[in-house]
Amino acid sequence: MNSKVVFLMPDHPECKLTVFLREGSSERRPTVVVCPGGGYGCVCSDREGFPIAEYYYNAGFNTCILEYTIVSQTAEKLGYLPAIQVGLAIKYMRENADELGVDTERIFTCGFSAGGHLAASAGILWDRPEVLAAMGDAPVGINRPNGMILSYPVITAGKWAHRGSIANLLKKPDYTEEEGNIFSLEKHVTPNTPPMFIWHTVTDACVPVRNATLLMDAYLENGLRFEAHIFPKGPHGLALANEITYGNNPDMHDLHVAEWIGLSAEWIKNFDRYTK
Repeated sequence: MNSKVVFLMPDHPECKLTVFLREGSSERRPTVVVCPGGGYGCVCSDREGFPIAEYYYNAGFNTCILEYTIVSQTAEKLGYLPAIQVGLAIKYMRENADELGVDTERIFTCGFSAGGHLAASAGILWDRPEVLAAMGDAPVGINRPNGMILSYPVITAGKWAHRGSIANLLKKPDYTEEEGNIFSLEKHVTPNTPPMFIWHTVTDACVPVRNATLLMDAYLENGLRFEAHIFPKGPHGLALANEITYGNNPDMHDLHVAEWIGLSAEWIKNFDRYTK
């Protein structure tokens, strides 16, 4: 796959978007913006970035990988900065739709763990004043994804939180309930939140499955469509759950769980059918 790297924020050179190019094709395709995990303390592109992008590329989609700012790369708290960066990635794909062959009504974020929090933030926090201000004079909503694919995502800052991720986001290990609520995504779902595809495992000991179910409850309360797969067994960080990403760890190889990415590709291809 040919690719190019786009720097989205001049004052944050660590934030870059790797766009995989399709030469000689003007066909408008769905686009997946991949957000690897890492607890907002690193970006795990090797397992939750490039293998994911390659799958979606081979499935016929445009793909790109976002490397976003992490806690060690800024003197201030991250706050809304990662949400701004994923919004700028979506904005870039829409503004360059003619060149890249992007279907502007089929742009999806796909994230894992804390990257799942970021992928969900793209659709849930897109209209926060701090985020909108960073989009400049672009049309309102240019940074809103059409849908989100969330893999064992960090969602809540409350009882079932992965506190390390939220603490890194706030740069404060002893964050208060009020501070955490700002990024507790289940509290900010509205009827205008995009549809989602979400999956998790019951035995995830790092990010409890309640993160997924809390977000599912919020979707139900707002009358929103979603597809969910809760698998009975599997550790955190499964990625593709197959021989490509299991790293010789048999616990990370589960062909039943590995069905998730094919199901998500079907969801994208039949998006209208499943969401309207």
